[in-house]
Parts: sequence; C-alpha cells; structure tokens
Amino acid sequence: MVSRAADWFAQAERDLEQAAASRRESRHEWACFAAQQAAEKAVKAVHLSRDQDAWGHVIARLLAELPVDV
Repeated sequence: MVSRAADWFAQAERDLEQAAASRRESRHEWACFAAQQAAEKAVKAVHLSRDQDAWGHVIARLLAELPVDV
C-alpha cells in the first residue's frame, strides 16, 4: 500500500496558506476553519507516515492516538 502521508501534509500546508490569506482579508471564520483543517490533515499525515489509519475530525483524539514519542 502506497503511503499518502506526503499528500496529506501538502494539503495541510495549502490549508494553512489559505488560513493566512483569509486572516489578512479579515475573513476570520474562514481563517479558523482552514487552520483547523490544516491541523487535522497534518496529524493524519503523521498517522499515515506510521502506517496507522486515522478517522474522525477531533484533533485532540487524533493526537491522543499517537504514541508519546511522536
């Protein structure tokens, strides 16, 4: 199975860029949404890089499912 970790991380970076652009335009609701999406995708990328499945949208839970050494 091919890892999609790099794809997820690249999308997270694009979402973070969108968050910054939205913030500059005072579109704070979109900045928050894009930043949350960026964080979620980055954490899922870490899971995928470790050959783990990651389901859901609660960042705290996704982080808690990672080993302490990450």
